[in-house]
Amino acid sequence: MQVPDEIPLKLEDGFDRIRREFALPGDFPRAVLDEAAWVARVPRLDAKDMTDVPFVTIDPPGSMDLDQALHLERLRAGYRVWYAIADVGAFVRPGGVIDTEARVRGETVYMPAGKVPLHPKVLSEDAASLLPGALRPAVVWRIDLDGDGRTVGADVQRALVRSRERYDYAYVQAVIDTGTADGVLELLAEIGRLRLALERERGGVTLPTPDQEVVAADGGYRLEFRLPLPAEAWNAQISLLTGMAAAAMMLDAEIGILRVLPPPKPDDLAKVRRVARALDVPWPEGAGYGDVVHDLDPKKAQQAAFLHESRVLLRGAGYVAFDGAPPRLAEHAAVAAPYAHVTAPLRRLVDRYATEACLAIAAGEPVPSDVRAALTALPDLMSTSGRRTNAVERACVDLVEAFLLRDRIGQAFEAVVIDVDERRGGGQVQLLDPAVIARCDGTLPLGEQVTVRLSQADPATREVRFGLAT
Repeated sequence: MQVPDEIPLKLEDGFDRIRREFALPGDFPRAVLDEAAWVARVPRLDAKDMTDVPFVTIDPPGSMDLDQALHLERLRAGYRVWYAIADVGAFVRPGGVIDTEARVRGETVYMPAGKVPLHPKVLSEDAASLLPGALRPAVVWRIDLDGDGRTVGADVQRALVRSRERYDYAYVQAVIDTGTADGVLELLAEIGRLRLALERERGGVTLPTPDQEVVAADGGYRLEFRLPLPAEAWNAQISLLTGMAAAAMMLDAEIGILRVLPPPKPDDLAKVRRVARALDVPWPEGAGYGDVVHDLDPKKAQQAAFLHESRVLLRGAGYVAFDGAPPRLAEHAAVAAPYAHVTAPLRRLVDRYATEACLAIAAGEPVPSDVRAALTALPDLMSTSGRRTNAVERACVDLVEAFLLRDRIGQAFEAVVIDVDERRGGGQVQLLDPAVIARCDGTLPLGEQVTVRLSQADPATREVRFGLAT
């Protein structure tokens, strides 16, 4: 009997189907590859020489598209952050064929079986990437902080840099935990902790939730829940710091593009407060959402359920461009401050345009007309690409869940109820092993551990469904 094409016999077949289903771009057109090969050899290098600054990169193992490198200094009254960002603008001109193709893609899409890059690899993984030992054009932010980690000044300029070392998060965490870190890594932990404390003070939110990841293993794939390391949070604070400095710069100049998130809707906030009471999650009078979630443990069933339910408060992020008066909504509710994307231009289109605006503003020059003209289209373009990326990532996880469980119909599993659907009944459960989140039928007790039985696992539809075991 011939098996229909739509039923994936291998996970790779399912990933290929997802590429087609979401119309992900394929190979780059020849004109884009040709222009990329040419500009990789002749980047714009009219920049300050900062190769004496000992930048380092911190990324996941094996990463080649290195957007950021940092160097940290202790000052007499605080700290200085040097943050080098890959200067994609030194290679890519607005309106060229690379830029035109990047507008179609919007951002790099990462899949278990490979990625769909924003830029050709000759740029994103070579000529523009801040690889160690290589001379690279960069956009370098200098941000001065006081002793509490508060920003007291910021500037940005083009420069030539040479990264010295390439670290991964596990190494950084290990040397800090063992007390053997010094120099930039010791300061990363020190500044990162200060910035996290300031985030909490201003009402910002970093959810302590595990990431559900598809991991290559033994020639196939497995699912796991992975809690980010503290070193990842410290490193993320440097990126957030830079994005906040960029937003302030653009707001002062009354031109730019921001990443925004509206405050929670009153009804959503009231619902989440009810969930907190039902799950015995403390919410003291006058405390903000960020204070509540800061110390929660996602390994505890009730707290994991609360964290899942409360994510509704962080939905609705988008971009807003402005040329003139600042926008009505200029803040990102989770950051609790104005914020802009400027630190990942190899992987996200908007960062290059926001960076070009900041460079002009810092130099006291008009924002280039081609950058100014592109701003108004970017919010819709990035919204479209962001929705597609999120849908692809979810589809890949759903596929792997269904594929790994396809031969286990009828089996029982231990799970935690993390969501209850008040309108339709049932909800979502999180399995303890394997790392699966899926729909479950029945009357579910939110935040409690239950035994569920697998009723459906279909790789063709990417559907997984459970019922309460009786």
